[in-house]
Amino acid sequence: MRTIRTASFVSLDGVMQAPGGPDEDTTGGFRFGGWVWPHFDEASGGLMGEAMGEDYDLLLGRRTYEIFAAYWPHMDEGLGRTFNTINKYVAAGPDTPMTWAHSHRLEGDLAEAVRALKATEGRDLLIQGSSEVIHTLLAHDLIDQLTLLTFPVILGAGKRLFDDGAHPGAWSLTRTRQSASGVAAHTWRRTALPPPTGSFGEVEPGEAERARRARWAREA
Repeated sequence: MRTIRTASFVSLDGVMQAPGGPDEDTTGGFRFGGWVWPHFDEASGGLMGEAMGEDYDLLLGRRTYEIFAAYWPHMDEGLGRTFNTINKYVAAGPDTPMTWAHSHRLEGDLAEAVRALKATEGRDLLIQGSSEVIHTLLAHDLIDQLTLLTFPVILGAGKRLFDDGAHPGAWSLTRTRQSASGVAAHTWRRTALPPPTGSFGEVEPGEAERARRARWAREA
């Protein structure tokens, strides 16, 4: 059984679109591409390296795959050498050519295809970018670990890490670290479903509280 995990750049308000450059992804009129650059240094690069790990295959959405496939095949050192030699599993239709070496198209329903791939023996499946893939897999409770590198910016709009379809669940913080430039890296592992709940209330609700609850129930 493979572990599915993410290593994602996100803003304080959860946006993950186009961290690398102004022309990376302008979908929806996004105008802040490259928001990672001013805060990226050797320390934050080290955090990203730790988040990615050393033994993985890539699991990518179409847009991220097309961005990577146009760039990384021309790089033959460090991360480029790794990306060019490992398997890339891609959620893309037949109109997207699998020209990058060791690329494999995921056929049919994405959640079912990933569930079948997860059940095989092999390396971890690392998601880079690919917000729509993350949304689908969170909705089907298929992601085991989230590592987020949070940058000290608010972007206001753009593709976000979480949407309303995420499956409720509890996660355990397993590691946290930060860089001097303000980048915070947190790693969570999936622990329980559904999330536990509780209450700070220790006495029976009064008349005002009962009236509030009834009013809000009518408004729902």
